[in-house]
Amino acid sequence: MKKILITGAGGFIGSHLTELCVKAGYQVKAFIRYNSKNQWGWLEDSEVKSDVEIFTGDIRDFDGVFKAAKGCDTIFHLAALIGIPYSYISPLAYLKTNIEGTYNVLHAALQLGTENLITTSTSETYGTAQYVPIDEQHPLVGQSPYSATKIAADQLAISYYRSFKLPVKLIRPFNTYGPRQSARAVIPTIVSQILSGKTEIKLGNLAPTRDLTFVKDTAMAFLEVAKIPKLNGEVTNVGMNEEISIGDLTRLICDLLGGEKLISADTQRIRPEKSEVERLRCDNSKILQRTAWQPRYTLKAGLQETIVWLRENLSIYKSNIYNF
Repeated sequence: MKKILITGAGGFIGSHLTELCVKAGYQVKAFIRYNSKNQWGWLEDSEVKSDVEIFTGDIRDFDGVFKAAKGCDTIFHLAALIGIPYSYISPLAYLKTNIEGTYNVLHAALQLGTENLITTSTSETYGTAQYVPIDEQHPLVGQSPYSATKIAADQLAISYYRSFKLPVKLIRPFNTYGPRQSARAVIPTIVSQILSGKTEIKLGNLAPTRDLTFVKDTAMAFLEVAKIPKLNGEVTNVGMNEEISIGDLTRLICDLLGGEKLISADTQRIRPEKSEVERLRCDNSKILQRTAWQPRYTLKAGLQETIVWLRENLSIYKSNIYNF
C-alpha cells in the first residue's frame, strides 16, 4: 500500500484508522462528507490533520468518489449510515448511502484498476445468533432496514469480485466502542448519563448480548486484513469471542465509575420485537489464524480509556435527549 483513500474518514472508526495509517507511514487521502462549514469530523482536531489530504464530497455521488479514488492503490470504504433506530424512520436514506454508496466505490475502483479495496460490513448482518460463536458462514438475516442494506452492500461487493475479479475484501466488525463514538451507542449513553449526575440510567433492552472490541483494535484489524491478498472475495470477522449483556455492561461501567445506579428501560429506546438482535458473539479464529492481528485491549482497559475521553468531552453529549 502506497496511497490510501479512506471514506468515512471523519467518523468514529474512520478517524482512528486514518490516524493509524498516517502513523504507519502511509500517504492518506481522507474522504469527508461535504458540509458548508468545511468541518472534517473527528479529524478536525486530530494530531495528524496536517499530514492528511482532505477530499470533501458525498459517497452517493459517483463523480466525486471516482475523482477521490484516482491515484490511490488502496481504498478503505467505511462511509455509511449506521444508526439502527433512524433506519426505521428513513430506510431510503440507508439504501442510497449504504448500497448506492458502496456501488460507487466498487465501480470507481473497477474502472481505475484499484489494487486493494476493503469494504466495511457489520455483525448486524447475522441477526440474532443461530449458533455461537458466529463464524463467517453464519446465515445473513436482515432484522432492520440498516442490516438489510449492509447485507445488500456486502453481496454487491462479493459479486464484483466474482464477476470482475475486483480485489475486494470484506471486514465484518462486531460491536466497536471507544473514544469518539456517537451518543446513540450504548456505552456513551451509559457513561454520559452517569457523568452528568443521573441517578437513574435509561436504556433500551438490557438482555441482548454483544461482543465488544475497542476501536484501536478494530482499526488495526482493517490494516492487517488489507495486507493479505488471499482474503480477496472473502468476509473476515473482527471481534473478541466474548459476550456481555447490556445489563451486565451497565453494572460494570457503574463499578468503574464508583457507584450503583438505578437502571430502567425506556420504551422509546427498545427495538421492535422481531428486529432486536438478541445475541452476538464473534468467532474470530479466521482473523487470528490468517493475519497478524491480535487485540491489545481487554474490555475493562478499553472502557477505562473510553471513560477518560468521555469525561474530557462530556459537553458534546446531550445526555438528556435520546439520540436516534
